Amino acid sequence: MQIILLEKVVNLGNLGEVVKVKDGYARNFLIPSGQARRATETAIKEFEAKRAELEKAAQEKLAAAQTQGEKLNGTTVKLTQKAGVDGRLFGSVTNFDIAEELVKAGYQVSKAQIRMPKGPIKTVGDSSVSVALHTDVLVDINVSVYGETN
Repeated sequence: MQIILLEKVVNLGNLGEVVKVKDGYARNFLIPSGQARRATETAIKEFEAKRAELEKAAQEKLAAAQTQGEKLNGTTVKLTQKAGVDGRLFGSVTNFDIAEELVKAGYQVSKAQIRMPKGPIKTVGDSSVSVALHTDVLVDINVSVYGETN
């Protein structure tokens, strides 16, 4: 299916590009989330008319993400979880836990923006985690997990 991208999509293209994707990906994800539109003649003409304001909105989103990224860069999140004597956690620290702590600290972050390349944290100690605030803004934060023995 041919679609027009209404914003930058990772591994697919930039704003305004007409790309070919699988029908299910377009119908079930890109179009409902507002990231794309079917590439018909009328849709292409409408997009060209609105192109300037869509680019301006994209620039504003990027600028907002960059300012939040500057504040968030190098932040340390401290979490306490139940742990055994050997330092292994009884559960794990997931992206939900980290996002919850960042929201408590006053940052606008969702759990989908937290990138944990090594998977959930299962030991006590310090770890590095990335936060993707925008497709072009990736910030590293530190997560300190403290053990609580009961």
